[in-house]
Amino acid sequence: MAITQTSTPSPLQRVLTVVLFNLLVYIVIGLPNAVLTIFVHTTLGYSTTLAGLTFALQYAATFASRSSAGRLIDKLGPKPVVVGGLAACVCSGLLLGWSATLHNAPAISLAVMLLSRLFLGWAESWTSTGVIIWNIHRAGAENTALAISWNGICSYGGIALGAPIGAALALLPPPYGGLVAIGALSIVLPLFGLALIGFYQGPKPHAATQAPISFRKALHLVVWHGSALAAGSIGFAAISSFLALYYAVHHWDGAATALAVFGMVFVCIRFFFARQIKQRGGVFVAIVSLLVEALGLMIIGTFPSHACALLGAALTGAGFSLLFPALGVLAVDRAGPYNRGAALSAYSVFLDLAVACSGFTLGPIIELSGYRAMFLSSAGCCLLGATISYMLKRTPTTP
Repeated sequence: MAITQTSTPSPLQRVLTVVLFNLLVYIVIGLPNAVLTIFVHTTLGYSTTLAGLTFALQYAATFASRSSAGRLIDKLGPKPVVVGGLAACVCSGLLLGWSATLHNAPAISLAVMLLSRLFLGWAESWTSTGVIIWNIHRAGAENTALAISWNGICSYGGIALGAPIGAALALLPPPYGGLVAIGALSIVLPLFGLALIGFYQGPKPHAATQAPISFRKALHLVVWHGSALAAGSIGFAAISSFLALYYAVHHWDGAATALAVFGMVFVCIRFFFARQIKQRGGVFVAIVSLLVEALGLMIIGTFPSHACALLGAALTGAGFSLLFPALGVLAVDRAGPYNRGAALSAYSVFLDLAVACSGFTLGPIIELSGYRAMFLSSAGCCLLGATISYMLKRTPTTP
């Protein structure tokens, strides 16, 4: 009699089952990327600085909600937090579509748009943090790099997928084209996630044998890793917030394609080279990543051509790809198994804060000195991040 053996799902299979929820939210994040700043600047008539601030507000909201995400994950488990993130994503889509219908009243339209960005930032922080911790439970702590890497693949893969879809929807005729159509799709995708997640059983939180650390303590544990991440995140903000406007100023077509290339290269590097983090160490990978990202931004800033902008976006995506998991694995390990949510949230805050602050810094640089100065300044930040990472290699921090 033959004996049938049931195969145990591999760590990768366990991760892929849950990371779908993160993919749905990041497709929604990517949908307006190629048209949002143009809508605020051209249709509503506001400055490039305010357009950049509107985009960056999402990351300010992500920053503000990170601590609550980590605290609730450690207390309740990750599934309820992911559900909350998907629900916030639905609210963001509703507000986005409503904002588009109010374009004849620019102040009201902008106010509703800003509220939509706040909900989207909340959705990002709760869903992304919840999915990573959920997958660490499912795949085991030894596969933390796998969980973080695939979360990033779906994050930026979702943005790369969402940007051209959003650009195509923006070409549809009124009254149901443009941001109205983007808002409708932004409602449908997280609603699908909410319907699907009911069939999942979420893990229970660890039975803590020690008092949970405060968010301030978590920040202290990961401050240098987070600082290097923040420096590299400025380059991501430069591409995400202002590449579409940079193309528009030069009267080039293909801004959505450039954003998609950024995302696709990001995904490919994360997919094929994530194992280098375990083989060569997170600090080494972070240094190389930041140098490649700086090169990409320098190319965009130095050579104002369509081809160089595309090449620079690709190199920036390649450099930024492994930065978060390279230092994130080290950051999460520092807090121990009972405080992974707090450590991951504290580490992620540095990315959120850097992108949010970019609206206050990169936009004025453009208005004062032009796009060349903005891209070169972003490259300088990446070089600073490489220096911080080198210091971590020379003098490793201890809890």
